[in-house]
Amino acid sequence: MFSGLSALVVEGVTDEGEVIRVSARTRDDPVPCPACGTPTGRVHGFHGRRVSDVPVDGRRVVVSVRLRRLVCPVLGCRRQTFREQVPGVVERYQRRTGRLADQLASVVKELAGRAGARLSRVLACAVSRSTALRMLMCRAVPLLRVPRVLGIDDFALKRRSRYATVIIDAETGERIDVLPDRTTRTLVAWLRAHPGAEYVCRDGSASYGEAIRQALPDAVQVSDRWHLWSNLCGKVLAEVRSHAVCWASTVNPARPGGVREQTTRERWQQVHTLLGQGVGLLECARRLDVALNTVKRYARMKEPTAERRAPRYKPTLVDPYRDHLRRRRSEDPAVPVTHLLREIKELGYTGSANLLVRYLTQGRAEGDRPVTTPQRFARLLLTRPENLRDKDAVLLRELTEACPEMNELARLTGEFAKLLTPAEGNDAKLTDWITIVRATDLPHLHSFCNGLELDRAAVDAGLTLPYHNGRTEGVNTRTKRIMRQMHGRAGFPLLRHRILLQ
Repeated sequence: MFSGLSALVVEGVTDEGEVIRVSARTRDDPVPCPACGTPTGRVHGFHGRRVSDVPVDGRRVVVSVRLRRLVCPVLGCRRQTFREQVPGVVERYQRRTGRLADQLASVVKELAGRAGARLSRVLACAVSRSTALRMLMCRAVPLLRVPRVLGIDDFALKRRSRYATVIIDAETGERIDVLPDRTTRTLVAWLRAHPGAEYVCRDGSASYGEAIRQALPDAVQVSDRWHLWSNLCGKVLAEVRSHAVCWASTVNPARPGGVREQTTRERWQQVHTLLGQGVGLLECARRLDVALNTVKRYARMKEPTAERRAPRYKPTLVDPYRDHLRRRRSEDPAVPVTHLLREIKELGYTGSANLLVRYLTQGRAEGDRPVTTPQRFARLLLTRPENLRDKDAVLLRELTEACPEMNELARLTGEFAKLLTPAEGNDAKLTDWITIVRATDLPHLHSFCNGLELDRAAVDAGLTLPYHNGRTEGVNTRTKRIMRQMHGRAGFPLLRHRILLQ
C-alpha cells in the first residue's frame, strides 16, 4: 500500500476519517553534502515536512516526515548545514510525492485546467485549476529535432480568420513544432533555422510550397494523395451535375424538371446571350447581380444542366402493397382509389384513405425508384467496384450507359484511383492519363489536370514515394479535440504546449 514510501521509515498510520496520516522519518544513513559531495551523518537538528501521497480507498494520504538537518564535516564548505532530501518522496519545494505528481501530471496533460481540477477532486487529490495549468506548463516538451521526412499542415485557430501550422515527423507522427500562423515568411524562417529535412509532405498549399522552395531547395516536396483524391471527387461531382440531362431521365423519364432546373436554364441563357454580345465575365456578373464565379460556371457549360433532386420519403404503411397498386393501375389506369383501398385492406392494410391518396399522388406507386441525385451518382463512380452492392452496381451501369461522357468519366476515375497506390512509373502513367483527359469532352477534369500541372513535381513524388500527410491530419483531429476542450479560454502558448505533449 505504501510501497512508494520505502525510502522512509514508517513509524505509524492513523485513520482520521477522510484523511489517512502516515508518520515517518528518514533513515540514519549518511547523506552527501549538496555543495562538496562529502557524506555526513552528523545531525544538527530536525525539521518536519508534510507531503501528499496517492490516495488509498478514496481518501487522501498525508505523510508527515521528520527530516534531519546535517552538518558538513568539511571546513570552509559554503554549506555548513543542509536539510536532507529523499528523491521521489520529499524534495525541495515539493508538496506531493513523486508518484502523486506523475499521476496528476498525466491527468492535466489530457484535461488541462478546469476539467483536470474537477477530476482531481473525484480522485481525492484535489488541485485548483491554476495549479493544474502550472503543473501542465512545467512538463518538459520533447527536445526539438529535425527528422528526415517532415509533415506540414495548417489548422484553424479561428475558422476563416486565423490559422496555425503544425510540423511533425511524417514517419513516426512525433510532434516537432507548432507555428502561430501559416504565412510563407514564418515557415521559411523555421525551416532555415532547422535544416536537414530531405522530404516534406504537404497539401496543395501554394504558400507552403513556396516556403519549402526558398528554405530547402534540395528537399523533395510530396503532395498528399488524400488531397489529390479529394480534389478529383469535387471535379467528378461537377461533371456529373453538368451531364444530368443525359442520365437523370434514364432512371425515371416520367418525372419532369422542377423550378431549380427551369431557373438554371434561364440563367444559362442570360449568361450566354451576354457573352455572345461580347460582354465580359465581370460585366455579366454586374448586370445579372450574381457572383463572378457563378458566371464562370455557367460560361463553361455547353448546355444548361438538369440537376434533379430525389424526393426523400419516409416509410409508410402503404409500402408493402406497392407492387399490387402498380399492377392494378397498369391494368386499369382509371381504377377508383376506393376500390384500391378496399383491395389492400383485404390484404391487411391498416392505414387511412388519405395516406393512400397521398402515396398515389406523389407517384410512389409508379417507377422502379426515385430520381438519383448527382451526389449519389458521384459516390457510385468513386466507390471501389468490389465494394458496391448488387443493386448499386446495376444502377451505376444503367447511368453510365445512358451518357458516353459518364462512361468515360467512370473509366478515367478508376484509372486515377490505381495511381494513388505509390509505385515506380506512376509519374509516366499520370502523363498518359492527363493526355487522355485532354482529348475528352470533360472540362472539369481539364481544370483538375491544370492544377496537377501547376504542382507536377510534388504530385509525381506523392504518386511514387510512400510518404504522405495522413499522420499530420490525425494530429489536427486531436488538436480540434484539445481546442474544444479549452473552449477558447486559453492562448496559443498553452495550445502549442499541449499539442507537443500529445
